[in-house]
Amino acid sequence: MLYAILAYHVEDEILSWSPAEDAAVVAKVIEVQAPLRASGHLGPAARLDDTQKARTLRGPGPGIVLDGPFAETKEQLLGFHLVEYDTDDEAIAAARLLRQVNPSAVYEIRPVKLYVPADGFGATATKE
Repeated sequence: MLYAILAYHVEDEILSWSPAEDAAVVAKVIEVQAPLRASGHLGPAARLDDTQKARTLRGPGPGIVLDGPFAETKEQLLGFHLVEYDTDDEAIAAARLLRQVNPSAVYEIRPVKLYVPADGFGATATKE
């Protein structure tokens, strides 16, 4: 079964990190991802941009576009990992590994009902 591990964090805290602090956390996350990927359990992962850049589409017909994610929570969705395991417990264990390197984040583990792969689509260029 596929699971989405959704990473939430207080956005102001993330934005307060220096580039070096941010890079250090990302490097640790990549280290945790490596064995998950090597074992065939980790699929796509993404880090989302700032919530002030988010837009919400809602309403009937073509809908209207509103600024912001309008989350009713202190934490904002930071990103996600897509993993494949046989049980909830295994997916939770993977989330615990990720949390070890970013312990102030909150992780939601949710089974994925539908996955449509997009081979090679949307690769993000690394910043120099």
